[in-house]
Amino acid sequence: MGRRTARWRAAAGRGNRPPRARGALVGALALAVLAGLHGQALSVAPGAPRAYGFAPDALTVPAATNPAEAALLVPGKTYRSTLRSSGKTYFRLELGATENSYVSATAVPRPEAVLSAVDRLKVSLQDADGGSCSLDSASFGAARSPHPIAVSGMREVSSRSSRCQGAGTYYVVVERAGTTDSAPDVWDLELAPVTEPGLTSDEATEAPGDWDSASPDPVEGQGERRAGGEGFAEAAAIGEGVWSTGIAPGQTLFYEVPVDWGQQLHATAELGGAEAKDGSGFSVGALGLALYNPARGPVEEKSVSYDGKQKSAVLDPVPPVDHANRHAVAEKASGMRFAGSYYLAVHLASRVADDFGTGPLPLTLRVRVDGDASEGPVYDGEPVPRGLFEVAAGDRASGSTSGGDEDAGNDDAMTALAVGGIGGGTVLLGGLALWTVAARRRGASA
Repeated sequence: MGRRTARWRAAAGRGNRPPRARGALVGALALAVLAGLHGQALSVAPGAPRAYGFAPDALTVPAATNPAEAALLVPGKTYRSTLRSSGKTYFRLELGATENSYVSATAVPRPEAVLSAVDRLKVSLQDADGGSCSLDSASFGAARSPHPIAVSGMREVSSRSSRCQGAGTYYVVVERAGTTDSAPDVWDLELAPVTEPGLTSDEATEAPGDWDSASPDPVEGQGERRAGGEGFAEAAAIGEGVWSTGIAPGQTLFYEVPVDWGQQLHATAELGGAEAKDGSGFSVGALGLALYNPARGPVEEKSVSYDGKQKSAVLDPVPPVDHANRHAVAEKASGMRFAGSYYLAVHLASRVADDFGTGPLPLTLRVRVDGDASEGPVYDGEPVPRGLFEVAAGDRASGSTSGGDEDAGNDDAMTALAVGGIGGGTVLLGGLALWTVAARRRGASA
């Protein structure tokens, strides 16, 4: 995963996962039928690397090369654009004087992109005079594996600062830094601006004091199947527990975990063992685990190398969620400033395929959420989008986000079809016919 390279202040937007249509099941069965009729073995679908899952309602905006032509970004909406190999790209925000503003930029290099260890993404937020409100950057790490990385810019309203405090026009500046010849192609870009209202009373001016920084024992037990999403907007909902799936070299999986005020999140990603093609192999920084807050602000990331034996990427302990964490210096503390859905992004480096094949390899996530939910700060208004910095009552009670189990069941059904190899085309056609007849009878009864 990418190593953090620079940070002043940052965090930004969340999309909604679209419901899966029943038609997807029919389509998948139909494809399986065709494969069976042609005498081809069904491949393992869950681990196959696919494109980044952009928000389905994302609006496409041009990538301006100067502030005068910058496209307007409206908080609460998600946008798509592109990023060239050199030069700065500008986008515009119109902000009020009282809300904190965050905008995330997720860069998505093409799978065939060639990266160096120093290639990185930079994001800054500037006022109308070019003064810097924030600066953040991230690299792709030693693995040099193309994968989505998110960087944030922010404007914080504070009586202790005179810069970037008034209402008016601000600019989001996104650029690629490093070697211009190692990744010459255009990268895709997703932008998500959000706002956070101020508090109804005076807020704390210092970060909380002591907190439990000891690493707890990981959650034990067999993993429940849960396929990861392919982007922030498609993140699979999970809670405390053990979750398993397959991950292929070059693939990035996204999960979201509800974490309320006063609660502390711990996460570990385990990669199962595999046999090397020639008996031995080693991949630097192969497994990466990154944590992002509800505004898609980077909090922490870890990566481990892989030699075919089971390996674990363990996030360092982060403090309980607290509004005052924003005053902390360390990013892993300052990022834990909101309640809401936190994102876990797991990446397996593409170079793993050179020694261990195209996979998928077994992946296990162990997630712990410690502490009881507490009353959070009283906001003087609503964030945009509404409800971004809160945990729904049902999620708070169950420790898991609703709606994920049904999706997991569908994924497991399709995995069984793909991996089990039901057989020839006749069996598959028969199964599809029976499914269709049953669906028609249900419709007639209704």
